[in-house]
Amino acid sequence: MIRLSLRFLAILTAAFGSLLRYAWRRLRAGRIGDAQRESLRGEVLADLLQRLGATYVKFGQILSTRPDLFGPGYTGALARLQDQVAPVPLAEILEVLDEDLDPPTRIAITHIDPVPLAAASVAQVHVATTVWGDRIALKVLRKRARAQVEGDLVLLTMGARFLDLLPSLRMLSLPGAVARFGAAMRDQLDFRLEAANNRRFAANFADTEGVDVPALYDEFVTERVLGMELIEGVRGTEPEKVGGDRRALALRGLNAILQMVFRDGFVHADLHPGNIILTPDARVVLIDLGLVAEIDDDMRGPWIQTFVALAQQDGRAAARLFYTYAPTVGPDVDYQAFEDEVQTHFAALEGKALHELEASKVLSGMMDVLRRHQIQTDPVFTVVNLAMLVAEGLGKQLDPDLDLITLAAPYLVDALANAPTPRSPLRQAPVTEM
Repeated sequence: MIRLSLRFLAILTAAFGSLLRYAWRRLRAGRIGDAQRESLRGEVLADLLQRLGATYVKFGQILSTRPDLFGPGYTGALARLQDQVAPVPLAEILEVLDEDLDPPTRIAITHIDPVPLAAASVAQVHVATTVWGDRIALKVLRKRARAQVEGDLVLLTMGARFLDLLPSLRMLSLPGAVARFGAAMRDQLDFRLEAANNRRFAANFADTEGVDVPALYDEFVTERVLGMELIEGVRGTEPEKVGGDRRALALRGLNAILQMVFRDGFVHADLHPGNIILTPDARVVLIDLGLVAEIDDDMRGPWIQTFVALAQQDGRAAARLFYTYAPTVGPDVDYQAFEDEVQTHFAALEGKALHELEASKVLSGMMDVLRRHQIQTDPVFTVVNLAMLVAEGLGKQLDPDLDLITLAAPYLVDALANAPTPRSPLRQAPVTEM
């Protein structure tokens, strides 16, 4: 309780400091437009979350994937949050290994590089050598990670409930967002769940050439330890370093994401370029599989219909699907105005050949319209939205001629033909003028 109280005081101090920084920067900026004001607020919020620590950084990263709720000034700043923290000493890592691995398994690890390959909020990854001569990636949970996450979630929940009392913020549904985030964070504290995700992705991609996930070392899989194949290659954050057949890599990456979204309904939910490795033998390897999103069977039909409407630039159909299946809509939604703005968005894209369209512009524009009219989307849709944008962005850096919308067409057709019976809409859309 004392630790929680001190943490709460630290949060209040950081929040007060951020408010002062915002006031000072706003004063120095003078008269600025709405977009600049939003960007300034987004930067101050991101700075606050970065100062509060790992759990808050992760929460900010999740919020950055909700362009239906937050404007680009906020999402852009939050997306730049880095889940990088100072590594814990190697002695703490060795202590976890000694506690979690039985003696015969523990002595099978003959060496661990003291400098971690990566250090993030709840775990860090070290390169280790085994008695068989294999160099593996060893992911180890920090000893105090669980207590830290649980304490932060208590304070996040309290804060969300307080902010939900404000009418202007109620549309954000912050208590529900924090609850979903808490469940996801707790899942990340058990590496056996990540191993299960890994096996499922491996099965899904078994017949997909050139797309992989790291092979597991099952003897090194426990609640706090995860032993995996060490993948050598270039991360998607540095596509300029990729050699070989860049077009083949781009096609494989795009097809992997389209398969996850439209065929498997099982999607990597933390898919940013840093979690994609492009190997010298032209493989696309997805890593860090702790967060996933699953598309329920009863939502598969409306889900696919929505993407078909977006691909065909059918504004009336897209508006109806988003509205009727939205988890939450604002109390004063003018449906006719919403539909008209969706059609205006697509009208701006008319006259362009299909290969000239960018999925990012279609999707991000649609998210802007939803936010202005206070119509939420299912959180899974925003995960897929992010995956599609990552796919297109990385693909076009590797091969500027790639066309995500055209590549998606056969997946959409196949998904429509095999989609199960959809669930009933949550509401009916009003009849509008043609």
